[in-house]
Amino acid sequence: MKLLNVDNGETIAENVNQARKFVERLKGLMFTKQFPPGEALLIKPCRSIHTFFMNYSIDVLYLDSNNRVGAVAEHLRPGKLAKGSKETLAVVELPPGTISATETKVGQTVQFI
Repeated sequence: MKLLNVDNGETIAENVNQARKFVERLKGLMFTKQFPPGEALLIKPCRSIHTFFMNYSIDVLYLDSNNRVGAVAEHLRPGKLAKGSKETLAVVELPPGTISATETKVGQTVQFI
């Protein structure tokens, strides 16, 4: 599954993996050694994340029920907690630099295809 920015036409990620079950959401990217460019992890349902036991920084998109970007976190370092708003229903974790490279901003809409 791909992730596209509907507003600017940019492909945010070529390969989106999903974490839907509790254990998958809990584990996320913990203990992984790298996050290749073009990859993403969709965590749904989810309002907040942590980067404990991670080896690298990540970019994060916080999405509402309409897949509108409600907040972003760029270069979130290991060992941090981060949360979206009460409207956040899903989180997309991305390799660092992805948000800037794709010019994804709060208020834009994304689409999974």
